[in-house]
Amino acid sequence: MGPRPRGFLAAGELVQMIDARSNKYTIALVAGGTFHSHRGQILHDDIIGRPEGIVITSDRLVEYQVFRPQLDDYVLSMPRGAAVVYPKDAARIVGLADLGAGSRVLEAGVGSGALTCSLLRTVGGQGAVVSIEKRQDFAEVAQENVCRWFRGYPNSWTVQVADLADWNVSHWIAEHGEFDSVILDMLAPWECFHVAETALRPGGALVVYVATTTQLSRTVEILRLRDIWSEPRAEESLLRTWHLDGLSVRPDHKMNGHTGFLISTRKMAADQTAMKRKRRPAPGAYGEDYQAPAIDTPLTATAQGDGGP
Repeated sequence: MGPRPRGFLAAGELVQMIDARSNKYTIALVAGGTFHSHRGQILHDDIIGRPEGIVITSDRLVEYQVFRPQLDDYVLSMPRGAAVVYPKDAARIVGLADLGAGSRVLEAGVGSGALTCSLLRTVGGQGAVVSIEKRQDFAEVAQENVCRWFRGYPNSWTVQVADLADWNVSHWIAEHGEFDSVILDMLAPWECFHVAETALRPGGALVVYVATTTQLSRTVEILRLRDIWSEPRAEESLLRTWHLDGLSVRPDHKMNGHTGFLISTRKMAADQTAMKRKRRPAPGAYGEDYQAPAIDTPLTATAQGDGGP
């Protein structure tokens, strides 16, 4: 997995054409190819061999700016097997998992590969990303999307079609060592906590992505019951862009609101027990109607995300 391309645009590269209305069109350059739209056509050969940032005109005199696409734009426009992890969440996952060059990370499931692209770019060629996906069709879509972005199969990436709850993590650790981070994006992440506990080094980060408050509550309560995790932290990210037009400066009417919840925690050392919270719970939080979740009780859910919620 090499660095992002620089220099002149070449055949085989992805480019993004942006018109005056901010509409974006992502295409793969092909020698002799033509981009067609209702606003005219553009020859790929008129782009190949030129630098990023040019303005090119269709045969109907419509202008487009031409750039290499950024990852944020790519993941929102790529083919999907499952809903993608949005860029705002992917950035937080990378931060919460404390990833950097050389990190080893285990993710499940891979979904459409949106988060995988961010993980691979962060850990670099010296790191390792192991993606476990339960569904063969999702794994195939993810591989196509990831390989299209990196222009080949990244050497630091391993994909396995399996149920993480049954995956032989001990065999992997014996050959490659423990993981620095585990990221779970699935309907019932608590069913795989035993795998995360085996996979992670002491101090390693577990990040869980869920879509609903029911999943959020059950995930956190079961983490607390297991006594091997630090006090879980939950958050969601809301992204709002702004309208900028002279003196008319205001928030845009649309925003990226709730997409999912992120739960983060860290693994304790083998001979240590997580400290219990000292603060009082909110009144009624554990009243007569509260039932503590059982560790091995699954949650019925129908939502499906990027390999999970």
